Amino acid sequence: MGSPVVHWELWSKDPAGVAAFYEKVFDWKIQHWPEMDYRMVETGGQGGINGGIMKPSGEGPWPGNLACYMLVDDLAAYRDRIVAAGGKILLEEQKVGEMGSFALFADPEGRVMGLWKTANMP
Repeated sequence: MGSPVVHWELWSKDPAGVAAFYEKVFDWKIQHWPEMDYRMVETGGQGGINGGIMKPSGEGPWPGNLACYMLVDDLAAYRDRIVAAGGKILLEEQKVGEMGSFALFADPEGRVMGLWKTANMP
């Protein structure tokens, strides 16, 4: 089984401004979820991947970056594979309500990416 990209995030110092830009340019539908301080992006069209826009809390190489999230069936197993291949775990498993869990990692060149496990996956 492959691990498709299922979500992306733009990390920004000005999420509202970035959201307005992409709405105007690409006609994306962006819904602000104030309780999570997150903007869910619906890109539209067929075969597109939806994403989100957020302002990360804490220090890190966040603003101005883009992360893709790969769908996996076992976060712990993929974290082990990442480390064995020369990557680094930046954020251990975090739950996102009832939707699922994610972790963040850096590849050997420092690009930040994510792992996503849907809550209803076996």
